[in-house]
Amino acid sequence: MKMEDHDDHDGRKVWLRPEEVDALLDEADGTTQTVALGLLARCGLRVAEAADVTPADVVDTPVGPFVRVQDGKGSKYRETPVPTDLAASMRALADVRDEAADTPLVDRSTRTIRRWVTTAGERLYADTGDDGWTYLGPHDLRRTWGTLLVEREVEPGLVMEWGGWEDWETFREHYLGAYSLDAQQRGRQKVDWL
Repeated sequence: MKMEDHDDHDGRKVWLRPEEVDALLDEADGTTQTVALGLLARCGLRVAEAADVTPADVVDTPVGPFVRVQDGKGSKYRETPVPTDLAASMRALADVRDEAADTPLVDRSTRTIRRWVTTAGERLYADTGDDGWTYLGPHDLRRTWGTLLVEREVEPGLVMEWGGWEDWETFREHYLGAYSLDAQQRGRQKVDWL
């Protein structure tokens, strides 16, 4: 993982590698946590957005499933792609519940979702000894998501649209502010003396 000090408070920003995202998602305890962590790490949702997603917000489009963020930051609407397996988990969770279709799938407080991320990070720290896991927070999953998409050559303007970013400077500085370890490895491979 890649880390960088926060500019305005203690702690560090964290960017996970793809296999670290997988390890984090494997720490989910049950379908509800799988959905919550997946919405953060695989769809780039903010905690409050993940807590608000309902079954009706998961839609199929000609290019694959999307999740509709009805009331994102600044009360803005957006749509972002959702992996097929996560969409299936969301639909399965909706099928086994007695709640109405407009009841959020996760139906937990933002504090609880934050605690799930922190607890998963603590377990991964205990398993790996990498202290970067102790800094992990939900927003790091959004940051990781945006960076991984750009590194996979998704056009940055499209990533900004999916993530609800309007300002290139903010997106670049706060979300793409550090090159991942994979990007650094590719850079090193271009220099024969490194």
